[in-house]
Amino acid sequence: MSFKVAIIGRPNVGKSTLFNRLVGKKLALVDDTPGVTRDRRVHAAKLYDLNFEVIDTAGFETAAAATLQGRMRAQTELAINEADLVLFVVDSKSGLMPDDKAFADVVRRSGKPVVLVANKAEARGAQGGMLEAWEVGLGEPIPISAEHGQGMPDLREAIIEAIGEERAFGEDEEEAEDHPLTEVLVGEDIADPDVELAYDETKPMRIAVVGRPNAGKSTMINALIDEERLLTGPEAGITRDSISVDWEWRGRLIRLFDTAGMRRKAKVQEKLEKLSVADGLRAIRFAEIVIVVFDATIPFEKQDLQIADLIIREGRGLVLAFNKWDLIENPQATLADLHEKTARLLPQVRGLLAVPVSAETGRGLDKLMDAVLKTHQVWNRRVSTGRLNRWLERILGHHPPPAVAGRRLKIKYITQAKTRPPGFVLSCTRPEAMPQSYVRYLVNSLRESFDMPGVPIRMVLRAPDNPFAGRAKKRT
Repeated sequence: MSFKVAIIGRPNVGKSTLFNRLVGKKLALVDDTPGVTRDRRVHAAKLYDLNFEVIDTAGFETAAAATLQGRMRAQTELAINEADLVLFVVDSKSGLMPDDKAFADVVRRSGKPVVLVANKAEARGAQGGMLEAWEVGLGEPIPISAEHGQGMPDLREAIIEAIGEERAFGEDEEEAEDHPLTEVLVGEDIADPDVELAYDETKPMRIAVVGRPNAGKSTMINALIDEERLLTGPEAGITRDSISVDWEWRGRLIRLFDTAGMRRKAKVQEKLEKLSVADGLRAIRFAEIVIVVFDATIPFEKQDLQIADLIIREGRGLVLAFNKWDLIENPQATLADLHEKTARLLPQVRGLLAVPVSAETGRGLDKLMDAVLKTHQVWNRRVSTGRLNRWLERILGHHPPPAVAGRRLKIKYITQAKTRPPGFVLSCTRPEAMPQSYVRYLVNSLRESFDMPGVPIRMVLRAPDNPFAGRAKKRT
C-alpha cells in the first residue's frame, strides 16, 4: 500500500459507514447507537484509482484516561500517529459540536495532512451544518454521503491534494488478500486418495479467539503479539467487532481474530449485541483453528460448552485456553479436574488439547500456540486409502459390525474424502441400519490409530453401487 488513512471524529458521525464504503465490504458494525466502534480496525481500501490502507477508529470523546472512553481515545490517538493522512469526519445533519473543535486541535497538533469530511450531506438542512464545519479551521469541508456513496470523486481529489500525487500514486504492492470472513472454507477435497500430502507451513493460519464476555480474549491477544493492539479493561463486553490482527510466530504467518463475548441466546436482547455475536459466529465459520477462552475460576459454564459444540459442528479445529490461571490457588488439583471434565463433557473430540494460561502474566502462551499448531497439523492430516483399509481389516477381524434384523452388516472399504476437518467415506451394506454406537467406535479407533486427537472427524456411510441396477431398468 502506498499510504495509510485514519478516519476519526466524534461518535455517530458515520466513520464505520465510510470505512465500509472504502473497503467495499460491510466489515465494521454499523448502528444508530453512538459509540459502536471501540477497537481500531485496519483493512485494504480503494477509492477509484487510489489504493491505500484505512483505519476505522472509535469516536473521539473527552474522558479521563482510566475510563473506557479514555482508553478508546488512546486507541484513536495511536491510529493518528500510525496514519499518513487523517479524514476528520463531522456530521452535516446535526452541525458542529464542541467536541469537534477540541478534537480538531488534537489533529492539528499531530502535524498530519488532514481532509475535513462533512458526512450525511444528503440530509435535509445539511447545508447549514456543512458551512459550520469551516469553524474547525481544517480547510474546506468535502460534502459526502458515506451511506449512499455520494461525493466520492470530490473526496478522491481532496486526498490527492492533501498527500501529494507522488505519494498517492506510488508503486502499489501486490493486492492484499481478501478479508478471511469473506472466504468460504468448506474443507479441501483430495484429488488423489492414495497420496499423503505434506503439511504446508508456508500458508498463513487463521485463528479465531472466542468465549464468554470478560474471559480475557483481547488481553490474551495483546499478550501474544506483545502490543496494546486491542482495547481491554475490567468491563464485560468491551469488544464488539471481530477485529483481525496479523502476526508472526516462530516464522509462521498468523491472522488472529478477536471476537465479541458470547452470552446465552436468551440474554441477548439488544440489536447491537446480536450483530456482534453474528460477527463472531462468522469468524468461527471461516477460521481454521478456534481458541475457546475459559475463565479458569468459573470454567465449563453451559455457554462455554455450547460454544465448543458449535465449533465442533462447524468442523473447525478446537483448543481450550483456561485463562486467569494466576488466580488459581491449587493449580495441580485444579488442572487434573479440568482435564477430567474436558474429556467427560466433550467426548466428541477425544484428546482435545487444553492449556492453562495467564494473559496478564504471559504464562503458558507458548504452550498454547504449540497446541494450536499441533491441532492445525492434525486438522490437515491425510491418510492414504491403503493404510486405512489395512486398519479396517484389523478392526473387522477384532470387532465386526453387529447383525440388524437377523442380517449382518458388511463393510466393504474406507477412504478419506477430504481434510480440514478429516472426512471419511465408509462403503457398507444398509447404511441406514448401521448403529451409531458402532460408527462412534470406528471414529474413536481411527482417531487413536492414526493420531488424530482433538479435531472433529466426519464419517459418511454409503451403500456400494449395485452393478445389476441398470439391467433391471432395461427389463422394465
